[in-house]
Amino acid sequence: MANTSERALRLLSLFGSGRLWPLRELAAGLEVSERTVRRDIETLRRLGYPINTVHGPDGGYRLGARHTLPPLVFDHDQALAVAVALQAAPSTVFGLRDDAARALVTLEQAMPAALREAMKSLRLTRLRNYWEFPGAPIDPAALTAVGAAARDRHVLVTETLRADGSRPGTGDDDFLPARRIEPHHLVVWAGRWYLVAYDLEDHQWRVLRVDRLRPRPTTHRFGPRELPCEDLAHFVMSSHDRGDTPAAWPCTGKARLNLPAGVVARWAPGGSVVEHLDAEHCRLTLGAWSWAGVAGILATFDTELTELHPPELAHACGRIADRLAVVADTGGGP
Repeated sequence: MANTSERALRLLSLFGSGRLWPLRELAAGLEVSERTVRRDIETLRRLGYPINTVHGPDGGYRLGARHTLPPLVFDHDQALAVAVALQAAPSTVFGLRDDAARALVTLEQAMPAALREAMKSLRLTRLRNYWEFPGAPIDPAALTAVGAAARDRHVLVTETLRADGSRPGTGDDDFLPARRIEPHHLVVWAGRWYLVAYDLEDHQWRVLRVDRLRPRPTTHRFGPRELPCEDLAHFVMSSHDRGDTPAAWPCTGKARLNLPAGVVARWAPGGSVVEHLDAEHCRLTLGAWSWAGVAGILATFDTELTELHPPELAHACGRIADRLAVVADTGGGP
């Protein structure tokens, strides 16, 4: 009976996704026979859950339309996943850390005793990785406005703020007036929130930092539009003008690379900035804990480097070249 009850809960969690489940997938997921799955489905039906059968070669089982599961139907693995996710959530939204902690406590109180103890057994300490450079925290209201507009396909009117969060003046070189955009997708990468949007002012696709946007929702709807790239992750990572700014490091330098900006932008470390120069060249600004560290990162691109700045960076490149020349001459031996 205990095993039957546990399987029934796991079945409910699977049906909660709303998808159609072939019988063989349910049996494989529960690690039981197809006959046992049929019995468990009948058990759920007797308890009042409308599990519909879809016949045919592509058939299976799904939860009846307009029927919702009771709240907090978690199996053991789901409970652990929630505990880990809430504790490991990055603090990229104002108050997210405190809200996540409170949500974890609320969930634990609503869990059965066995699941509650399993969740409490996972207490994490999240250490900072110095190569992580999350964007500035985002106001939940702004994030909700952008997300809702993308979901409902409503045009947004946005202003772009400076990196420090201040509003540019009309005389500033970086002034960008309020623009109408079609928000299509939110993407989280390297601790930053990006919006893939179509700019209705200059009719081109853009990647925008959500923490730099001051959105104003409208009720004007827009239709589907062919995306600039089937792989949105590649589009975001290879966009050099996505609004990133140099991170604070003890040493920050720049160099001209004989590579396109899109290539360098995809592989440049977090906290760096790629500037498009022409179709075959770009300028990379980045930092590290030492000038040798900056030089070493530049060397990973395996291309010609020119216009190095400041002089300390050029000197570091020379010192590394001398050391590597010794290694090459000796074959790496003593």
